[in-house]
Amino acid sequence: MREIREWFDGPVALSGSIAHGASVLAAQAMGADFGYIGSAFIATKEANAVDGYKDNIVEAKAADIVYSDLFTGVSGNYLRQSIERAGMDPNNLPKGDISTMNFGSGGNSEAKAWKDIWGSGQGIGAIKEVQTVAQFVDQLEAEYRAAKVALDAAYRG
Repeated sequence: MREIREWFDGPVALSGSIAHGASVLAAQAMGADFGYIGSAFIATKEANAVDGYKDNIVEAKAADIVYSDLFTGVSGNYLRQSIERAGMDPNNLPKGDISTMNFGSGGNSEAKAWKDIWGSGQGIGAIKEVQTVAQFVDQLEAEYRAAKVALDAAYRG
């Protein structure tokens, strides 16, 4: 963020492992205007993801993320459990081939990315339940405010 702010003063959204209000505050403290949240919204009732995907996000932790280029030809983060359910060993995936990049076919695999193999980011450890978007946003706000109070108290104390 510091390097970006040396040459850019427009709005910046910071992303990656943000699924808690304190993380949004941390993104702002780093100089970002926004914290972009992705995977956490998959585990909401309104998301068009299947229930198993949502449940997997709730159950998984950052250690369950597998980084691979096999499924689309482009490197991405995937839930270990979905790879295992597709009959593959997440610890021994073959290398993908960018020439097979096809987001609909699954790249070098019979399993299809986003249908059988589920993408997710490392921030999922903060997701504890499937809830509505409104409930999640309210939770984020409460977490953000609590983190701000704690931070303010730490600087005063």
